[in-house]
Amino acid sequence: MNPTNKPTNPIRRAFTLIEILIVVVILGILAAIVVPQFTDAADDANDAAVRSQLQTLRGQIELYYAQNGEYPDLVADGWTDMIDGDYLMAAPTNSLQDSSTVAAAAADGVGWVWAEKAGASTAMVLTAVAADGTDFDE
Repeated sequence: MNPTNKPTNPIRRAFTLIEILIVVVILGILAAIVVPQFTDAADDANDAAVRSQLQTLRGQIELYYAQNGEYPDLVADGWTDMIDGDYLMAAPTNSLQDSSTVAAAAADGVGWVWAEKAGASTAMVLTAVAADGTDFDE
């Protein structure tokens, strides 16, 4: 007779090593599927933010043109004319390049490109520089 009322040979209930390995493999597969989707979502959100910023900047540049009869010289003066004329509060930063620099052509470290619109001799267009250094346009 057993005075403690406990079985003399208890059966242990626990996970085996194989069961734990199967769970770890399944979690790894799920992580491999889910993580790239979050990375792509962040890139897509960043692209959308730059597109929105580009649209706003183009509107402010057109307002400057309508009020002054000429486009601002963004390459020579940067954003000074736009800020001094109360069209912008501060120099806009392109989050794809982390730069507010304006140049006539896309290059590394340049945030924005200010150049003549293709097919027009007088119209100018502002584009952003993408993370890979190419023009980022709508």
